[in-house]
Amino acid sequence: MNIGLGDRRRTILLVDADAHARAILRKALEAANFSVGEAASNREGERTALRIKPDAILAELMMDGADDGRTVSERLRAAGSEIPCYIVSAASEALVGSVGLHEIGVSGVFLKPVDTSIVIQTLKTRLGVGQGDTGRA
Repeated sequence: MNIGLGDRRRTILLVDADAHARAILRKALEAANFSVGEAASNREGERTALRIKPDAILAELMMDGADDGRTVSERLRAAGSEIPCYIVSAASEALVGSVGLHEIGVSGVFLKPVDTSIVIQTLKTRLGVGQGDTGRA
């Protein structure tokens, strides 16, 4: 895990119980010069987010346990955080007709299997990477 390397690197927190899914995203994000933090549960994700203060969070929607990725964003918003939180999920049917995602702090949704190039471009655009800096994340 690379956290806080250099002034221009942006840190992304991955919250997903599936280690393989985290590894795929981590590898792509690190190749795009992002620093990556990881958490295997929503509670761990909340604690990690408060500790490392990532620039954005990618959280699985349907994890085992009582809560889901939306809860991470809701709790962080309640604590005053404005970190952009994106849902990553294979549960497209759970997202169909989902209104109010923005109100609970969800900035966007990526469906699994994710196209890592779209995730990276979305994060770069949202975080202003490559706009007036060295062009690297």
